[in-house]
Amino acid sequence: MATANKNLSAYDKTTIPSAKDLRFGIVVSEWNDVITEGLYEGAMEALLDCGALSENIARWNVPGSFELPFGAKKMLESMELDAVIAIGSVIQGETKHFDFVCSATAQGIMDLNVRTQVPVIFCVLTDNNMQQAIDRSGGKHGNKGAEAAIAAIKMASLG
Repeated sequence: MATANKNLSAYDKTTIPSAKDLRFGIVVSEWNDVITEGLYEGAMEALLDCGALSENIARWNVPGSFELPFGAKKMLESMELDAVIAIGSVIQGETKHFDFVCSATAQGIMDLNVRTQVPVIFCVLTDNNMQQAIDRSGGKHGNKGAEAAIAAIKMASLG
């Protein structure tokens, strides 16, 4: 397992560009909100820790992970941003629905990265069960939201 021995929240602040002058959008799925709120909190904490100003961070909610690409697209069209973080959680069920939602969401976010000049960071947990999601949204493996925030800062700072 890729995250078995990794703390997703760990970063070396000395290697991260300052986020002081950057503007961020965060699109958060309401589905599995116990998980997505934890991811959002991790992302916010890391952005603020790296110098981002709270007034330069916008949050929009969408119903589910499938809607994240559209929410991110609309956010990019209506705001001047340096990066967007798309936060969601899809947990394996008994049907193929999991596969379709995960694939379409990842493809939609990738398409935005290819078509726009603003990086959109994929922070969608695709776990086999709720415990795995808990472990990656502030639990024993740290917080994937913090990792996504660091990626957003680094990508927004590319020359």
